[in-house]
Amino acid sequence: MKIYFAPLEGITNYIFRNAYNGLYGNIDKYFAPFISPSEKCPITPRERKDLIPEHNSGLYLVPQLLTCRSNHFIEGAQELKAMGYNEINLNLGCPSGTVCAKGKGAGFLPNTLELERFLDDIYSYSESDGMKISLKTRLGYFNHDEFYDLVDIFNKYPVHELIVHPRIRSDFYKGEPRKEYFAYALEHCKCPLVYNGNIYSVKDHEDMNGTFGTVLDPIMLGRGLIADPSLAGKLKDAMSETDLAKFRKFHDTLYHEYQKIMSPDINVIYKMRELWSYWQLQFEGNERDIKKLLKAKKYSEYEEVVYRILKSA
Repeated sequence: MKIYFAPLEGITNYIFRNAYNGLYGNIDKYFAPFISPSEKCPITPRERKDLIPEHNSGLYLVPQLLTCRSNHFIEGAQELKAMGYNEINLNLGCPSGTVCAKGKGAGFLPNTLELERFLDDIYSYSESDGMKISLKTRLGYFNHDEFYDLVDIFNKYPVHELIVHPRIRSDFYKGEPRKEYFAYALEHCKCPLVYNGNIYSVKDHEDMNGTFGTVLDPIMLGRGLIADPSLAGKLKDAMSETDLAKFRKFHDTLYHEYQKIMSPDINVIYKMRELWSYWQLQFEGNERDIKKLLKAKKYSEYEEVVYRILKSA
């Protein structure tokens, strides 16, 4: 089974990816948080720092581009090619209001004529430059039935992989994914498919397999993998279990690495608090301490609560 790590803005940067890969592994592809190339700057220095090969040694990393301008996409792709990348991903799923208002991410999906022109351009480029281009999409913007037309459009192109998150824009990440539309994709899409959405446990994956009558492979995990870093190992090895010592080392590695590159202290605390908003799912019975942790503003406050939680687990 192949497992892909979904990009989560502000979380799955190179520090996180390296710490995770060194301790947990079992990931076949990591997808970097999106970059949004512009007229003046295809890739910012900060984005370049996250993507340079020396910060991603030993990882299969796929950069993701977010744009509705084909010339910007191609310029960004050329920069990435020069950095050594041969596969990139187009973000057609981001539901953020500011992103969609600019016609990017999920906001690009209802503009099907513009989308086709865009895909014409970028896949012409891909064939000339040998760049593999995958797509990460939602079912649509306004309603789920938009997906039928989108599948017809995607089938016109040599899509390397189509990653489907079976929700529409207004769903954001709430409610149950519309599994019947992924079933439609399994029957009608010409390109390789990747399922993404609401897999938080081995049972969730088994239930999905039962729903579709086939083993979902590859799959992309995001929030579920943040919440339980051992999930990929559990999916690939039925004997794998949650390892508290490994989790503590993972936590400590992230905590100390962020301290090296971030200031003031509160910014590190904010970063760790964001991670704990996911991790808390693994520490039932510690709700009171978790609440204190999510309000911590000083290292001393944070560390006291964290190590009390880990000691009691």
